[in-house]
Amino acid sequence: MELWDVYNKHRQKTGRTHKRGIPLNEGDYHLVVHVWIVNDQREYLIQKRQPWKTMPNMWDCSAAGSAIVGDNSEQAAIREVKEEIGVDLDINKGQVLFTHRFSCGFDDIWLVKQNIDLKDLKLQYEEVAEAKWVTYDQIKRMVTEGRFINYHYLNYINELINSDFLFG
Repeated sequence: MELWDVYNKHRQKTGRTHKRGIPLNEGDYHLVVHVWIVNDQREYLIQKRQPWKTMPNMWDCSAAGSAIVGDNSEQAAIREVKEEIGVDLDINKGQVLFTHRFSCGFDDIWLVKQNIDLKDLKLQYEEVAEAKWVTYDQIKRMVTEGRFINYHYLNYINELINSDFLFG
């Protein structure tokens, strides 16, 4: 059973918890993280979702998921990457780019510069079917083909990667 901390609309913890799988009450929110890992060649590490997951067989960011009780954003990012692809995330080489607020939560978008050998990945069977490094152009093509989740912020992340923001 997975429990989440419940936040108010100002992203303050309420002191209550919520059980995953049950709809949140109106005015309650939870914390989610999306982690995008990029290597020195400015390629993105992406994963393919298992066919039984929400958005089945779609390609996605490096790792994503909800923070559990007690997690802050950084802890959730580290935990999700370790759980889903078996990598020890070097959080010192990353940062939260922005927070996207959605109907029942706050989604922190992380960008981390880290070189990872694909043979070192340990994919979580329950979540991840496969993983690979791709270019931004490949992601855009996959979005057009309906094979990659079409995040509204993809262009923004790519702009930052192609600036001195991460590689300066």
